[in-house]
Amino acid sequence: MAHHFTPDNLFGATVTGNDGDKIGKVEDVYLDNDSGQPEWVSVKTGLFGSNLSLIPLAEASHSGDTLTVPFTKAKVKDAPHHDPGHELSESDEAELYRYYGVSGYSSYDQTSTTTTGTTGTTTGTTGVGTGVGTDAEYDTTRGADHEATNADYDTTRGAGHDTSGPNTDDAMTRSREELRVGTETREAGRARLRKYITSENVTRTVPVSHEEVRVTREPITEANRGAALSGGDLTEEEHEVVLTEERAVAAKETVPVERVRLDTETVQGEETVQAEVREEHIDLDADQGITHGERGTRGTDRS
Repeated sequence: MAHHFTPDNLFGATVTGNDGDKIGKVEDVYLDNDSGQPEWVSVKTGLFGSNLSLIPLAEASHSGDTLTVPFTKAKVKDAPHHDPGHELSESDEAELYRYYGVSGYSSYDQTSTTTTGTTGTTTGTTGVGTGVGTDAEYDTTRGADHEATNADYDTTRGAGHDTSGPNTDDAMTRSREELRVGTETREAGRARLRKYITSENVTRTVPVSHEEVRVTREPITEANRGAALSGGDLTEEEHEVVLTEERAVAAKETVPVERVRLDTETVQGEETVQAEVREEHIDLDADQGITHGERGTRGTDRS
């Protein structure tokens, strides 16, 4: 266990994996019930931070506002789920240690006493093999004739102290869940251009012409008499003329008409996301006749 960690320097720290990817921010710190030292931290993972994943501090390192753990973001995201509203049990810790492959889980002390942790942001865990405490440290079942020592009860507590287990702090930390929304891009559908061929009958009218034979007779005049007497007196002859005509013909030619392509445009809209968030509240429960006041304090929003 890394004894140099404290809840103050862990809260809100940015957790990064061994590959340098950001995993998230520390939401809660879990303390060992025997030693009172930080042993686990929780980080919100998944879409919109909907999942709470626990990470052991056994092999973690801390520098500034960054907490580096020897796991990838995917490894942390797939860790066994733990309900943040309940104390981390012995079986929960054993399962998590096995999942992360952290040495020491096999020596888990099955006879250790489960002591409820603090009710604030820090949460107690049951005794683990890495803890140093025993039942002698804090045992509410001992008789009135038991002589208290420093090992049984921490005499260095302040005016306000933790009565639900080993002394952790002189104040409660009030926290709340905040809804963080974002967007993700996914495939909504596909559009395709398909080219196909159709046929139609087209009618066009084309003017055409043709030649017809026409016989022309002209009388013999002084102008054509020489041509008329150039042949024999009486002969047999044939004259022929070639007649022509125009006929309508059709030929097809492929010509480009237009260019068609697919493109996309972004249309803005709005969607409503609804989720239930929780918030801690702290009430004063004082005996009658005890006066009290309240000083203004700094807010607890760590967002």
